[in-house]
Amino acid sequence: MTSAQIRQSFLDFFKSKDHTIVPSDNVGYTSRDGARIFTNAGMNQFVPIFLGERSADVDTWPGVLHKGLPTRAADTQKCIRAGGKHNDLEDVGLDTYHHTLFEMLGNWSFGDYFKKEAISWAWELIIEKWKFPPTRVFATIYQPGTGDPADRDQEAYDLWAEKFRSIGLDPDIHIVNGNKKDNFWMMGDTGPCGPCTEIHIDLTPGAPNLDEDRQRAGALLVNGSDASCIEIWNNVFIQYNANPDGSFVPLPAQHVDTGMGFERVCSIIQGTKNFTDFENAKISNYDTDVFKPIFDELTKMCGKHYQSTLPKANAQGHVVPVTEQEKIDVAFRVIADHLRTLSFAIADGIQPGNSDRNYTLRRILRRAVKYGRTLEFKEPFFYKLVDVLAQHMGDVFPELRTKKEQVKAVLKLEEEAFNRTLDKGVALFEAEVSNRSHTSDRSYKLSGEFAFQLYDTFGFPLDLTELMARERGLTVDTAGFETLMEEQKQRAREAGKKNKQVVSVSEIETKAPTQFIGYDTLEADVRVLEVVSMKDKNAVVLDVSTCYAEMGGQVGDAGQLILGANTFPISATTKVGNTWLHFLEGEETPAVDATVKLVVDAPRRHAIERHHTVTHILHWALHEVVSKDATQKGSSVTPDKLTFDFNSAALTPQQLSDIERLVNERIVANDPVSWSEVPYVEAKANNGIMALFGEKYGDLVRVVQIGGQRHKLDGWSMELCGGTHTRGTGEIGLFRLVGESAVAAGVRRIEAIAGLEAYNAARADADLIKLLCGKVSAQGAHDIEKKLEALLAQQKELERNLKAAQQREASGKAKELLSTAENNTIIANLGDVDADYAVAVSDALKGSFNGIVVLATTGGGNVALIASVSKDHQAKVQAGKIIQTIAPIVGGKGGGKPDFARGGGKDVSKVDAALAEARKMLA
Repeated sequence: MTSAQIRQSFLDFFKSKDHTIVPSDNVGYTSRDGARIFTNAGMNQFVPIFLGERSADVDTWPGVLHKGLPTRAADTQKCIRAGGKHNDLEDVGLDTYHHTLFEMLGNWSFGDYFKKEAISWAWELIIEKWKFPPTRVFATIYQPGTGDPADRDQEAYDLWAEKFRSIGLDPDIHIVNGNKKDNFWMMGDTGPCGPCTEIHIDLTPGAPNLDEDRQRAGALLVNGSDASCIEIWNNVFIQYNANPDGSFVPLPAQHVDTGMGFERVCSIIQGTKNFTDFENAKISNYDTDVFKPIFDELTKMCGKHYQSTLPKANAQGHVVPVTEQEKIDVAFRVIADHLRTLSFAIADGIQPGNSDRNYTLRRILRRAVKYGRTLEFKEPFFYKLVDVLAQHMGDVFPELRTKKEQVKAVLKLEEEAFNRTLDKGVALFEAEVSNRSHTSDRSYKLSGEFAFQLYDTFGFPLDLTELMARERGLTVDTAGFETLMEEQKQRAREAGKKNKQVVSVSEIETKAPTQFIGYDTLEADVRVLEVVSMKDKNAVVLDVSTCYAEMGGQVGDAGQLILGANTFPISATTKVGNTWLHFLEGEETPAVDATVKLVVDAPRRHAIERHHTVTHILHWALHEVVSKDATQKGSSVTPDKLTFDFNSAALTPQQLSDIERLVNERIVANDPVSWSEVPYVEAKANNGIMALFGEKYGDLVRVVQIGGQRHKLDGWSMELCGGTHTRGTGEIGLFRLVGESAVAAGVRRIEAIAGLEAYNAARADADLIKLLCGKVSAQGAHDIEKKLEALLAQQKELERNLKAAQQREASGKAKELLSTAENNTIIANLGDVDADYAVAVSDALKGSFNGIVVLATTGGGNVALIASVSKDHQAKVQAGKIIQTIAPIVGGKGGGKPDFARGGGKDVSKVDAALAEARKMLA
């Protein structure tokens, strides 16, 4: 079975047992004490139910994949174990089974079924459905040791014994006792708890089915450290409450909580070739199709191949790769594992950072980048692997596909940041080790000061320095490092207290104008003058900026501040007076007086420039096509689009077409774009320069000129503008009008796109036309009009035929209803048909029936009511009155003329009651 089949088989099995299949919870989890940690077990999202704080209602949870009982759940949960009590990070890559991210398959009962069903279904899935060799399968049950709580789990033993005896196996061999350490689960020192039963499999070489002596030998391996006998599934029976006094009392409701390691099960099934070959089995989570697509992509990228080698422990007891292939294989395993962890975490909204779980992700990423050097990656590579992961796992975890580009962008930014300092840090490490190589002191440690230098200056997490040290047979003075780390944190806390808390941007202390140099360069070394906190945002004031601050309709720049290996993303730039504010993403900020590199997001800036320059061309084209009096009333320029407001009547389709053509002609001409600063009085005197009415200008103004000779103020478009622009119109690429509408009395708005946005729209249109051609069997765009005309003609003919058929059917129904007339009245429920059918029946009755007709239909889940009254009966009752009386009964309303009326409602269940009221009314 493939991994996808194994996963789906598990979920389908419990779907057949009336379980609600819920999606995986977020990999981020807030513990009950408020700590932001990682989800490390499948049961985390169900804790409130176990504690009685929430009723069992999983069938109503958002995103349910299959609705079963509210008291039963099953899922595959993505879990991360890379910190705290459960930390597998340092072991990843060195063996076949450690991961920082893994999937946990699980099923749960919330006060529903208990041990009998849980054990029976575990047996059914493992032995009967997946065909695990039963002679190799062992179950453990709880047998308390000295001082352990509660009683022996005899019930679990009896249930397992029955299963093993049913196929002729000795339960005394296949059921193994375990004490509190191995077979008793507790949520905490107090609270819900209970015994557990685990399923283990003997993977020792030999025939698939073992004789009794081999079975007895296998039982001795259970709950031991031998990797040839491993646990695959744990069933926890939550039946007690642990009290503060140490006593254990039964819970009023008993629960089941199970967990099966997905990657481990895949390795067993695939490694033994579906249990046919234990003699040559390769039991490794990494030798499965869970990881193969990533390995294949890595091979394409670096040219090296994965060979499944494993390093051995050295004299100091450290597992360190020695041969070149061992180093390559460790790197493959580390990179593939860390890719999964980071991609899932970022897709779930947790990004690398400098504190808590965010720093754990940064450590994981930098560890992967360091191992990339083993595969000779010098440029960013890690983010390129996200595509294959999303392709391979996106069906089960759709967030990987929907957030793929965001994940790649975050990883690329982080990788680039560490790449800037990685090689320098490695060189410094090698120099330090070389300087000490002559010493005979085998207990030599790398100093805490040196480890801190690698961390603070080059971005090396402590565990990465320790890893490099272990590879050289050295250790690190971690205590010294932690002392320096705490001192830095204290300095940061003191600096944070100095960050001014402001309510509005007008309260910043810096009054000196920011020197903007972003017209000519997109990056510069700058100094932090002030850090301010405003609500949930932080912003920095710099002495110099390459970021354009939002003004004149142009959105502000985004970018990043770089300090060593640390990056502080800038989400927006605004201004207060002449001082720029750079808003940062997240909680981290550089210190005041720090010198940092400021880099503008160039692709975003260039997209803005294309839209801004084309806005000027659009303004010129409006004057050419519409009128010189079509003056600007406002504009908005973003990376995605532009909007332009102007005073005018609505534009005709021909005018819009002419404007779009003119703009694109000027783009193709690739006219030069330049800007010059001139005295305002000089600009005002030049009739060719446009200025916004009512705008305040200083003594010196900036003129943006398109066409003519650069800086000669002789262009065909010249406007006073402080924004950023392309250097030539050809850079715009393509211009498309998106819409034209009214925004106020006498004011129109054009919305348009340029550059890549225009290309993407054109590409989407072309794809749509291609799709439509396929649907109507057209031979390209030139043929589609004929095909559509033929289809429309065919549709009209079908509609005519259908109407004729309905008329015939209605006529037949009318004849049928004539036989039901009583006292010159026909009242009928026509059933699941539409209102037009009822009208047709009513019309058909007019020629042969002189009386009152009331009809109802319930087609499409809606009620339609029709009433018609012939002239001879209108003195007694009018059609409009009938409908006004009965329509409210079905939750609607209606009315009409004395001879004909119609109405309707939503309550189909009340149709008969409404017709009964009509009979009563006409009696």
